[in-house]
Amino acid sequence: MRTSRAAAISVGLTLTALLGAAVAAPAFAVDPEPTHEQRVGVEYFPQPGGEGRRTEVPLTTEAATGRAAARSAAPAGATTDGQVGKLSVTGPSADRLDVVIVGDGYTAGQQDAFHTAAATKWAAITGIEPYSSYQGLMNVWTVDAVSAESGISGDPSADVTKDTALGSYFWCSDTERLICADIDKVASYAAKAPEADLVIVISHSTKYGGAGYSGLEAEGYPFDGVSTLSSDNGQSSMIAAHEIAHSVGLLADEYAYDSYGTWSGGELPDINSSTFTAERMAANRTKWYRWLGESDPTGGTVGTYEGSSYYPFGIYRPTANSLMRALNISDFNLPGREAMIAGFYREANALSSKPGASGAILRTRRIEVSQAELTGLAAPELSWYVDGVRVRRAQGLTSVVPAALGVPADGRTHTVRVESVDRTESVRDPRVRAEATEKLTWTVKASGRKGHEPR
Repeated sequence: MRTSRAAAISVGLTLTALLGAAVAAPAFAVDPEPTHEQRVGVEYFPQPGGEGRRTEVPLTTEAATGRAAARSAAPAGATTDGQVGKLSVTGPSADRLDVVIVGDGYTAGQQDAFHTAAATKWAAITGIEPYSSYQGLMNVWTVDAVSAESGISGDPSADVTKDTALGSYFWCSDTERLICADIDKVASYAAKAPEADLVIVISHSTKYGGAGYSGLEAEGYPFDGVSTLSSDNGQSSMIAAHEIAHSVGLLADEYAYDSYGTWSGGELPDINSSTFTAERMAANRTKWYRWLGESDPTGGTVGTYEGSSYYPFGIYRPTANSLMRALNISDFNLPGREAMIAGFYREANALSSKPGASGAILRTRRIEVSQAELTGLAAPELSWYVDGVRVRRAQGLTSVVPAALGVPADGRTHTVRVESVDRTESVRDPRVRAEATEKLTWTVKASGRKGHEPR
């Protein structure tokens, strides 16, 4: 679970209590099973293109007063209920960040519409950098959830109630644009896809709305984040793009509440929030000092702009605006982009091999490696080493034989190593570069027969 202040808020502090807080949130207990009556923090965006807000909501539909009771089974004739589809599968789940998209408010005859909406929303998200360049590190699955009725509760007005698979509804916590869902039911459907890391719920509606749940692993769920968004509103896609950045990039919100006043605590752990001015940041060589003064994709230059992590004073953000501040811009700033790249490599592996990098192999055994397909900002570089010495003529090769690399037939044991390094210019922090560097090593047993080369 991430350690940012946003995560701490999401696992149990009430908004009212936080208003008076001047220090970081206290520690909390981790419950191994979901507590059904417990409330959890969510983020929502009241206006398209506007800044975010946070509140608390029930984890399940049953806990939401006045809503339809959860259904015990899919309606008759729901032959595709629970069916898993592959929207974009780039590799084994063990090596990928797995995103699961589930629809709500789609009847048995509307599942094709759900698939279209899922593809459209994911295309919008991955049209944003660095999602675009690093799609090869993600798998995207769809799961059909067949509802008895079309649409979701609270659309078009608060008194409308629909019987749906996930119990999605507008007017959650008396907030019109906030779409909540029954997280137990979301988890049940998401579990049908392989190893869900993040979940997106697409609610069948043209009305703008959505939400972002975070910190769910602390509540006993197998994934940390759930994003909800309306299916047929073009501006709702940015909600998921913002929410995924919390879970993957560990990015904090860059907006503020006027009522919070001045932050009086110490420096923050968040990547994109700091109590340091640009001068002090540069002098201390900390946070995003490597990017200070650079032209930014959000417009303007990277610096320290006061107002971030919910406090209008005493905390600074890297740029005047970004996707972590408001949804009227579809760009991460440079420090945020770097954090996202680090997160992709933290969650996924770009390099895999046959045979696997374990045990010993003969010098005549062919080694084949594969790299995730990365584009745009990404610049993967593949290098081979024998006993720690780089074999320059093997640069970029994906299939080698240790003997041909120069492993001698001297009866001794040697090592062969391959390294994949992402040389993207979007990374400047050596620690992030280390995250973007992957290595596989083999122990090679020489046969002792000099001159023997594989065919």
